[in-house]
Amino acid sequence: MTDPKIPVTEDELHAYVDNELPAERRGDVEAWLSGHPDDAERVQSWRTMAEALHARYDAVADEPVPARLEIERLVRQPRRLIYGAIAATLLAFIAGSGAGWLARGAAAAPSTFQNFTVDALDAHRLYVVEVRHPVEVPGSELTHLQQWLTKRCGWDVHAPELGATGLKLVGGRLLPGPTGPASFLMYESASGERFTIYTARAADEMTQMRYASQDKDGALFWADHGVGYVVSGGSDRERLTQVARLVYDQTEKSGG
Repeated sequence: MTDPKIPVTEDELHAYVDNELPAERRGDVEAWLSGHPDDAERVQSWRTMAEALHARYDAVADEPVPARLEIERLVRQPRRLIYGAIAATLLAFIAGSGAGWLARGAAAAPSTFQNFTVDALDAHRLYVVEVRHPVEVPGSELTHLQQWLTKRCGWDVHAPELGATGLKLVGGRLLPGPTGPASFLMYESASGERFTIYTARAADEMTQMRYASQDKDGALFWADHGVGYVVSGGSDRERLTQVARLVYDQTEKSGG
């Protein structure tokens, strides 16, 4: 086969993997791949990653977007009015050697820990399933990403270097937080394993990490220098702690 007259773009390659490519361009893309082994190898790696993500997260992707997120897009409602519904989504939290349970439909005002972990796990579950659009700004634009989030959030947003744990920065996005804007960074391993870092303003100081879990996902929370952090990932708590410790060490060195 010869190359198509119209060059194939990266967006078309992604669309080909996602079965969203117009039928009239499919033959052109396949001809392109037959003559460009590097692109063919990339397409195969994307397919492998997509299959791994779908195998793990399809059940989550099929869930409706939480009503709380829809509300926040329109107007920031007082959290005490909506917490009764979302408290039930957290199964347990563990701090140090102590353990406790969040009661379903709890009437008490949510703590900073509860606010942050509910929001962070919601965002984690919503975006880790995305193959084409997991972030707004890619990791290849690191300087712009950090400057943009720092300006919008009001504190120094620094994307930690997590290569020691086998993770590479995918990119980030801006989200609504408990009291204002929040930054959201996503990392990925060669096998498609994803971790996210959610940060927002926090009135409480809590340098001891606290753990929360929701279905097959876990999160570690702490707050320091007026900023709260939540590192979210899979159910392997040892692996999650390894990643969170590296994030913690680097944010401490950078002053938060």
